Amino acid sequence: MRSENTPPEAHPDRLLDALLNSPSPAPRLSEVGKVVEVGDGIVIVAGLERALSDELLQFASGLRGIVLDLEPGRLGVVLLGPSERVQIGETVMRTHKVVSTKVGPALLGRVVDALGNPRDGKGPIKAQAMRQVEAEAPPILDRQAIARPLATGIKIIDAAVPVGLGQRELIIGDRQTGKTSIAVDAILNQKNTDVLCIYCAIGQRGDAVAKVIGALEQGGMLARTIVISAGDETATGLAYVAPYAAMTMAEYFASQSRDVLVVLDDLTHHARSYRELSLLLRRPPGREAFPGDVFYIHARLLERAGQFTVAAGGGSITALPVVETQAENLSAYIPTNLISITDGQIYLSPRLVRKNQFPAVDLGVSVSRVGGKAQSKAFRAVAGNLRVTLSQFEELEDFARFGTRLDDATRARLTRGAAVRASLRQAERDPIAAVEQLAVLVAAMDGQFDGLSEEDTFAVMADIRIAAARDLADIAALIDRNDPLDDEARKRMITLGQKARHWLRGRDGTDA
Repeated sequence: MRSENTPPEAHPDRLLDALLNSPSPAPRLSEVGKVVEVGDGIVIVAGLERALSDELLQFASGLRGIVLDLEPGRLGVVLLGPSERVQIGETVMRTHKVVSTKVGPALLGRVVDALGNPRDGKGPIKAQAMRQVEAEAPPILDRQAIARPLATGIKIIDAAVPVGLGQRELIIGDRQTGKTSIAVDAILNQKNTDVLCIYCAIGQRGDAVAKVIGALEQGGMLARTIVISAGDETATGLAYVAPYAAMTMAEYFASQSRDVLVVLDDLTHHARSYRELSLLLRRPPGREAFPGDVFYIHARLLERAGQFTVAAGGGSITALPVVETQAENLSAYIPTNLISITDGQIYLSPRLVRKNQFPAVDLGVSVSRVGGKAQSKAFRAVAGNLRVTLSQFEELEDFARFGTRLDDATRARLTRGAAVRASLRQAERDPIAAVEQLAVLVAAMDGQFDGLSEEDTFAVMADIRIAAARDLADIAALIDRNDPLDDEARKRMITLGQKARHWLRGRDGTDA
């Protein structure tokens, strides 16, 4: 006997009736194009008349590409992989999607490409979500004033060129002047804060990226950092997408009230990647052969940084873009574009590098347009005198080279300026706590480093740092509360400098 509850699959006649009586499936329409031309990183596709700008296309070989040019009868597509895998005549399908990347805490501590795929050999990444790499910048009403400092741990920057959470501060200079070192040290200094970090390497050599990863791991910050590697061996299209993917990953955390530091190293290579793609797609070249919209690609990227309101998530994205100059030419096309977009610049001078002054920050050209409002009051009291002392010293130093006879006051000013500049020297991968920075700077401004050799200056600074960390815990708390330095705190810092100099005299057996 057959049961009424027997499924129709158990009876062939019932199954046939169910299939005959069911509605027919709706037809599925798919647009198919063909590759008509292959270049270095780009392809030309015909037959996809309805494709949209920035749409993601799927190739039969498994590669994907972004529609960058729309022309009658042809599409200019940027490949997100090696162009050697694409053949002329290969079929291409629309996806009706735009490029997206993985986001979420699972990316922290990993080295990934621009799409969030692992590049460190540590297995797959289980991301919480996918987000589009291109997004509109938050409107003005979703932003608020920058009012909190981002401590970099670098004396000359925290004192004279401060950076605030949500700021866009450009790091600019010639090759081998220490741009990447400053950015990496700023990341390492976040070890004792809640700031998450993203380091995006664009067009960098593989060994250079490996050194950065090693420094982050040794400094204990790799677990709270996402490293995006779009090196010179990767596809040009991935290098173009990489900084936008970094901002997308940062926006995920900022929407959860987290503070994020994004280092874009460097946008010179990014602009060159975009120029290469544009010229291959036969776009009209402009100044220095860059396409006309090269300003827009960086403006829409950096405008996504900022300090956001509670309604918009309450987090912040601080951007430290890096750009390279040639022969100190700050008026080149890409540097001037980025200077006009950002909220200030940290200029690293080859002239200071030749004098063995590291970090080679030139305070005459460096400026922070909004970070001063976020700078702690303790640093603000020191910064003004620091800039004046150094500017007067550099002016007198140039004048003294002519062999002019100098009076005692001028000679004393030269001695003090040289000592203050020497006190600003700092080894890389050695971020310094705020109270230790202030103790060194106050002692230098008081003359405790006057007349010391380079070796003795480093010895006195090291002694002051040890003593400040040990004896000035209450002043460190005062700095954290954003209270100004009172006279008593200054006297205690000066006393530390005097004791360090006295210790140097006793060590050398001479009057230092």
